[in-house]
Amino acid sequence: MDDQNHNPLSAEEHYIIENKGTEPAFSGEYDAFYEAGTYACRRCNAQLYRSEDKFDAHCGWPAFDKEIPGAVKHLPDPDGMRTEIECGNCGGHLGHVFTGENKTPANVRHCVNSLSMKFVKGSH
Repeated sequence: MDDQNHNPLSAEEHYIIENKGTEPAFSGEYDAFYEAGTYACRRCNAQLYRSEDKFDAHCGWPAFDKEIPGAVKHLPDPDGMRTEIECGNCGGHLGHVFTGENKTPANVRHCVNSLSMKFVKGSH
């Protein structure tokens, strides 16, 4: 990746986004955050999720039941049990996606690290 085209990252953001880390549950700024707008990749600014697709999954991380079409890549996680999600533009780690939990009619939960995203108020 050409880092010259990416936003500078803090040490914590680097750990999550580039080293596929996970922030502690209930610690992220967007876990209990419900303003209208769009969530973008913290590294490259690509739009990922819309606020109307965010829901409270009581899991400790921001949860979405739909991504912006084409914005998120789904990959088998090295643990063999989960599906990793990453930014479709820059490949930055976002978190994991889960299905079959029946938390929303879409039956999908994108469990995303707050440090992987930044919120853009009122944008779509």
